[in-house]
Amino acid sequence: MKRRHFILTLSKAVATIAAVGLMASAWAAPNSATATKKDEGGFQTSVPNAILIEAESGTVLYEKNADQLVAPASLAKLMTAEVVFNEIKDGNLKLDEEFIVSENAWRRGGAPSGGSTMFAPIYSKISVENLLKGVIIQSGNDACIALAEGIAGNEGSFARLMNGRARELGLTRSNFTNAAGLPDADMRVTVRELAKLAQHLIATYPEFYKWYGEREFTWNKIRQQNRNPLLAMNIGADGLKTGFTNEAGYNLVGSAVQNNLRLIVVVAGAKTANERADEARKLLNFGFTGFESRLLFAEGQTVGDARLHGGESRYVPLVAAGNKPVRLMVPKNSPERVLARIVYRGPVAAPIEKGKRIGVLKVWRGENIALEVPLEAAQEIPEGSLTRRAFDAASELFGGMLRAGIKKL
Repeated sequence: MKRRHFILTLSKAVATIAAVGLMASAWAAPNSATATKKDEGGFQTSVPNAILIEAESGTVLYEKNADQLVAPASLAKLMTAEVVFNEIKDGNLKLDEEFIVSENAWRRGGAPSGGSTMFAPIYSKISVENLLKGVIIQSGNDACIALAEGIAGNEGSFARLMNGRARELGLTRSNFTNAAGLPDADMRVTVRELAKLAQHLIATYPEFYKWYGEREFTWNKIRQQNRNPLLAMNIGADGLKTGFTNEAGYNLVGSAVQNNLRLIVVVAGAKTANERADEARKLLNFGFTGFESRLLFAEGQTVGDARLHGGESRYVPLVAAGNKPVRLMVPKNSPERVLARIVYRGPVAAPIEKGKRIGVLKVWRGENIALEVPLEAAQEIPEGSLTRRAFDAASELFGGMLRAGIKKL
């Protein structure tokens, strides 16, 4: 089966779908895997890696080297927290359950380590809730290691849980080797995937996400301030995490809300803590002041059709996953062209259940992918008659021979 492509050209009020044809090379999609070729609205940032997205739709408002692999430093703790949150959600772990701070956790992440720590005494017992707050608010390496050992037995096994969850969430390039983000040549992430992880944390765990906005946490009679500089800027920030190592530079994943609009920003590789804070703030301000939301498809509206093989019908209508509306953040008063494309592997074999994931709607704003929306079948399509199945099989066979002949030419 070949991958079929459809082009969707969008305007404020019109959506038109046109088939490209059998050859996948009939239209070359813009390449989003490199740095932004033209800065949005003339905006520029001094940090080497950055991305800004709208949290609800995932629309990319700005990106720079967003797919380059970088060292995460303590931003890896976002993945550590997600694993713990998920264990709690699945009923495998309770907030009042206690873990022992091992000698390894104390030496590598506690007071003797010289890194960020919650100052947990060796062999002390600490609840999962307090360990999580130690990770989220104090960036405690000892808390990360204690959680990793308590859940998986050792950090190596916990790292495998981290990577397993990362793949389940669609983080295909990031690799985690330890729970605290301590330097390791094999520990790498992209700012795009960190933004996607933050989006997931905010949407999935609101009861835990609120801890990212707490300004301080006291443990063992030691009060420590949250390291996130955005929280004190009066810009609606309520998360998430900072990180620093000599290799990684100064990194930050942040989120803020203004006028019911939530944005997520990631910057990596800043030279100083001030540059990290200033560039993150400038990116957020650029997003809040320079963009507006545009409705592309209403709730439950058909986005397009996918070609069926052997079905009662020749096509199945597609809607956004969960019948959600599709919105895109666009620059205010900009004539920039918006182009969308439905991508699926097809023709799709019948029968089709309603809600079956079929493909994805990819939307470009200018030269960069701004939005990707999963698409699913809007209705059930049963298997067709024997005659219909035979006709479709013959058509596909002939089409395959024709495409092979074209390639040889």
